Amino acid sequence: MIFSLRFNNDLPVSEYVAAAQCAETVGFDQFWVSHDLFLRSAPVILTAVATQTERIQLGTCILNPYSTSPAEIAMSAATIDEVSGGRFLLGVAAGAADFLDWVGVEQRRPLQRMRETVDVLRRLLRGETAELDGEELKFSADAYLRFELAERAQGQGLRDIPIYLGANGPKMLELAGEVADGVLPLLFPPEHYFGVRPLIAKGEERRDANLGVPDVAACVWVSIDPDPAAARQPLAEKIAYYGHSLSPLIFERLGLDRDDFTDVFEIATRAGELERAADLVTPKMMRMGIAGRPEEVINRLLPLVQAGVQHVSFGPPLGPDVVRSIAVLGREVLPELRAVSS
Repeated sequence: MIFSLRFNNDLPVSEYVAAAQCAETVGFDQFWVSHDLFLRSAPVILTAVATQTERIQLGTCILNPYSTSPAEIAMSAATIDEVSGGRFLLGVAAGAADFLDWVGVEQRRPLQRMRETVDVLRRLLRGETAELDGEELKFSADAYLRFELAERAQGQGLRDIPIYLGANGPKMLELAGEVADGVLPLLFPPEHYFGVRPLIAKGEERRDANLGVPDVAACVWVSIDPDPAAARQPLAEKIAYYGHSLSPLIFERLGLDRDDFTDVFEIATRAGELERAADLVTPKMMRMGIAGRPEEVINRLLPLVQAGVQHVSFGPPLGPDVVRSIAVLGREVLPELRAVSS
């Protein structure tokens, strides 16, 4: 079974290094960092982490092909894979239209854009030419990486860097099941898994057998602390900032509407007002994630593991003290879930 951690890119770089070192010590397998606009750079963060860790895999969750060209995404992916000694995982997705709007970037035809993006990335990262006259991407015969990929340079067989697709809506979930090596579906709430998995499976019916079985990560939001009030605050802040950008499928599951988040998000984006926005997050909104003691986290996740989930991904904020929360998850939660899985 795979256990991973996901972070937003809003912390000092040194804190990611400390978090990754702790995660490696207590048995986590993967460490993912987002690349949201106007926060810290995920590729830079992961490069720093790569130099201070030895085993844990490192991924972006996610890079989008609107604000960054797939050519530059491939360059970053191959370079981080080199620095980390073959530990990189490439997470891509269409991104949040609201955030792209901040810089005047239109999120045109996201399904087609992501299909073509996965295609060119896979070829570039295999050391191939990625010529494509697509509906969204136009890559010429000169589109190839002009440096020797790390494993080939060392005389080893070339490793395919796994490409994960972040997906929320029904059609994107199907596409992920069809073309990606892994899937990063946001399970807000965790029970959303039971609606999401059949959509991924529908895409798998069209999947190239050579790709193998996709790694479907059950991506949940968690804030763990012995004090329930202390656990609530950081999760409420995440919900206030990101809740508006989720898919209609998630809102439907929660019995909420995007308009329910309008005022909360408007306050959350004002300088110094995030704590006040968190106070406006309702109990129904809080069901998006899990906030509380270790036993509460275990109880919410057990049904997923019992249903066959093989990858649980614990997402931000993790808790009021990130490193302490990682240690608690590793020592008290992971063993219980592993026992059920085995």
